[in-house]
Amino acid sequence: MASIKEIEKKLAKQFEKIDDIAFFNQKKVLDAFAECKITTQCFAGTTGYGYDDQGRDKLAMLFSHVFKTEKAIVSPLITCGSHAISIVLYGLLRPNDTILSISGQLYDTLYDTLFGKDNGSLENFGIKFKQIELKNDNFDKELILKAIKKYKPKVIFVQRSRGYTSRKALSIKQMQEIFAEIKMVKNPPFIVVDNCYGEFVEEKEPTEVGADVIVGSLIKNPGGGLAPTGGYIAGTKKAIDMISTRFTSPSLLLEVGSYELGYRMFYQGLFLAPHTVAQALKGAMLVGGVMEEKGYKIIPSNDEQPDDIIKSVVFTNEDELVKFVQLVQKISPIDSFIVPMPWDMPGYNDKVIMAAGTFVSGASIELSCDSPIKKPYIAYFQGGLTYEHVKIMAEHLNKLY
Repeated sequence: MASIKEIEKKLAKQFEKIDDIAFFNQKKVLDAFAECKITTQCFAGTTGYGYDDQGRDKLAMLFSHVFKTEKAIVSPLITCGSHAISIVLYGLLRPNDTILSISGQLYDTLYDTLFGKDNGSLENFGIKFKQIELKNDNFDKELILKAIKKYKPKVIFVQRSRGYTSRKALSIKQMQEIFAEIKMVKNPPFIVVDNCYGEFVEEKEPTEVGADVIVGSLIKNPGGGLAPTGGYIAGTKKAIDMISTRFTSPSLLLEVGSYELGYRMFYQGLFLAPHTVAQALKGAMLVGGVMEEKGYKIIPSNDEQPDDIIKSVVFTNEDELVKFVQLVQKISPIDSFIVPMPWDMPGYNDKVIMAAGTFVSGASIELSCDSPIKKPYIAYFQGGLTYEHVKIMAEHLNKLY
């Protein structure tokens, strides 16, 4: 059985590529800080209505610069990625409109937003949902163009990461190719990308290759492990203006919204994000390498460059899966003595087991792992603020299996 050092040697070229991407993205973020003229005054919080909240407005400007968009909403008041996506959909869609997902079913926690009964769901407002499955882990161009012609959707939705499926994440190259085709359609729909887990993994973001809106959580990649809460929505002025009417209200838009605790952690987290993401990517590859050596299938293979921070490990039974997730909790800095077990978690269709001994509750950019208890038994491993922490995990795995 290969040692950790031997696996690291095998991964040297992939690690070098990850470091190159991190350097590129660090420069992009640094340049954005300079362009936006960020000062320590931006860190101060406000109360009440938050009129003229410089920290809030500059933070949105900064995200817009980093993601090469015309406008952005960045707020600690957005509770999670699913909340941010719901804001986007309610902002862009109107009764009798259609949303077309071209990457299959949306994430479990969005089901009630789409189809909930008597809860103010999109379906309650007469908004229709259609979906097209991926074909060999790529967009089905022929079916997508036919569906656009048939349904005339207002919104095209793409989930960049895999959710609880066995597919790989979608790459910027894949998105660029299909977005170019969609943009050639007469009166093209808004293209919305759930960008969670994908920020700073590549040199470009979906908004640089044709997406009208990208959405994400600040306790994942772009928060760099420091952001304590929040989410972002970045895109074209037309789209963000429509979305802002549902983020607050049509009469208030982006003029209000205070956060008394201040914004330093959000700014500093974004600055650290390219490096932190690189640490997580290299850690995921190392853990994947260990599990591959032991005969388990990993997705994506370590021969491929990753398109998000998640490494899926496929197990043969529930016990193996649970043992893996419990190890993640055991070597966490917080609540290491707690033993996670499968439970009925709100928003999910199956029992879920989650390990997240994190400084920020539920922060997936920190070392964490989760899985629904169903076949195939796949652990979704992600995060790691430092490579060294994940390497300790890998050493434990070498002894456990």
